[in-house]
Amino acid sequence: MKKLNMLYTGLVIAATMGSAQAQMRIEISGVGSNQIPVAVAGFANEGVSPQKISEIIKADLERSGAFKIIDAGVINDVNNIDYSAWKAKGADALVVGTVDALADGRYDVRYKLLDTVKQSKLSNLDKAVTAQFTRLSAHLIADDVFFKLTGIKGAFSTRIAYVKQEGRNYQLLVADADGENEQLALRSNEPIISPSWSPDGTKVAYVSFEQKKPVVYVQNLITRARTVVANEKGSNSAPAWAPNGNKLAVALSKDGHTQVYTVNADGSNLRRASNSTGIDTEPQWSADGQSIYFTSDRSGGPQIYRMNPDGSDAKRVTFGGSYNISPRISADGKTLAYISRRDGNFQLFVLDLASGQEQRLSDTTDDESPSFAPNGKYIMYATRAGGRKSLAVVSVDGRVKQRLTAQAGNIKEPTWGPFMQ
Repeated sequence: MKKLNMLYTGLVIAATMGSAQAQMRIEISGVGSNQIPVAVAGFANEGVSPQKISEIIKADLERSGAFKIIDAGVINDVNNIDYSAWKAKGADALVVGTVDALADGRYDVRYKLLDTVKQSKLSNLDKAVTAQFTRLSAHLIADDVFFKLTGIKGAFSTRIAYVKQEGRNYQLLVADADGENEQLALRSNEPIISPSWSPDGTKVAYVSFEQKKPVVYVQNLITRARTVVANEKGSNSAPAWAPNGNKLAVALSKDGHTQVYTVNADGSNLRRASNSTGIDTEPQWSADGQSIYFTSDRSGGPQIYRMNPDGSDAKRVTFGGSYNISPRISADGKTLAYISRRDGNFQLFVLDLASGQEQRLSDTTDDESPSFAPNGKYIMYATRAGGRKSLAVVSVDGRVKQRLTAQAGNIKEPTWGPFMQ
């Protein structure tokens, strides 16, 4: 957890302009199939903590759609649990915990996950944290519950980045996966687009127009140092990190029409990858680093293709509909998410690459910028509703939908950060 603490600390220290005041409001619709009934008790003495740990855990689990949350009140004696009573209340599992203020100003957060059916302990955590990490400790507990009960790694403790626009004020913001704990990474009077997380979660690449043209930068979120990665003639856009974190794929128009290039993270060793007479853009690496997915109009309209990193063996991937853009590939390489225009609407689709079956996941009509959660079970994207752009999250089976809205401004260009080691 050292790197995760470093990142959070770096963001808190580096955000000298302060946290944004307007936090996200989350609306949830739909539920997952076969919800697991879980009772979450108020943690004993958690009033001493700056964050109410149990409420954050409940909100995380409920938002996932995988659990039916049973309110358990406050359990002060976590060592004497009547398993049968909780099973009778319909709970298959019970979350209990305590919080104690330590003499050095930290908080000792302890938690247990109990199996009411087998009447045994499934998991426990004990962590002393500073005040700024109490929210993180709650997310980590929710991650543990999610993993122990579903077998899937939880993503509640991960981070997201996105752009907020209010008039001519553009902000690149980083926040918890639930939209809380916003921190400012960059402010500009010119557009900021296409943020992309580095695999280790310490840097974000993005495109800024502050030089009155699109230029690709990489910014270290801990030190705030930033590097120009691509500032060639014409347009420099669409940065995407290679899984090794040493290089990026970008889309450049330096040779006349936009093509995909690769470049080291320090801006050196620029090499052209794609080589078509059309427009090739929006590159995305596969998790194994063996392929780059990209959008090209070489067949007459925008479709998604896959090629080797050196540009060889390019093959078309999408065939449903005449307009498919913004490819994003899941970590296991099995599912492609993209935006497709059908009947004049821009909507989020996923494609099972093995079967060729596609599915529409959104019921909105102006979607853009999909991004997979690192566990591959949810997709965040930007959409428009009520005249403003906001963020939405949908499970890959389409059952659970969330809408994240801010009190002011348009929020767009989301990218979901990686698991932290």
